Amino acid sequence: MTHPPFSVNPSDRQPNRLRVLIADDHPAMRHGLADAIDAEADMQVIGQAADGRQAIELFRQFEPDVLLIDLQMPRVDGLEAIATIRKQFPAALIIVLTTYAGDARVMRALTLGASSYLLKAAELADVVQAIRSAVSGKPIVDPGVASEMARHAGCESLTPRELSVLRLAAMGQSNRAIGQTLNISEDTVKSRMRNIMGKLGAEDRTHAVTIAMQRGFLDQ
Repeated sequence: MTHPPFSVNPSDRQPNRLRVLIADDHPAMRHGLADAIDAEADMQVIGQAADGRQAIELFRQFEPDVLLIDLQMPRVDGLEAIATIRKQFPAALIIVLTTYAGDARVMRALTLGASSYLLKAAELADVVQAIRSAVSGKPIVDPGVASEMARHAGCESLTPRELSVLRLAAMGQSNRAIGQTLNISEDTVKSRMRNIMGKLGAEDRTHAVTIAMQRGFLDQ
């Protein structure tokens, strides 16, 4: 279930405050963030979006100083919203605030244009500070997320063709079925799967799917 977007009346906007847009499909999360941000003397929440499509619409309408956005949302997810917004507004400051911490997912968000990446377990004070830091040109990445990224630094990434095989494997398709779907031979499927397992350090295809899901490869 989606909820209508919320934005402040233009007459209620406060000058000399950082204008923040929040995008999250959980009302309690949005409202909690809004209360914490509005309590700051130098910040004001100018809008709340319940999905990625609303986030794009409100960003276009208000051009906030900072967008706080979740990744997992209905209709349009956070990654697609980030890509769309950054294409139209290359200087947009976007902070990801999510529960999803896989290193491939993080790299995808940062590559698309997010300036900072925080987890929802963060203290509200840390989120507020991340907003100020983003505006000051100092991106922040959650320490645990940064550690995970460092652990996989230098690891070979999966190619688009390998990802296409892995996605179908995650759906439970056999090698033969994957080959038929992708119009490639079963031997080619097996070869790609061996490459995937080698890159991920997986023992078998089920293990490869599990690792890929944890690291966020299947979100790309």
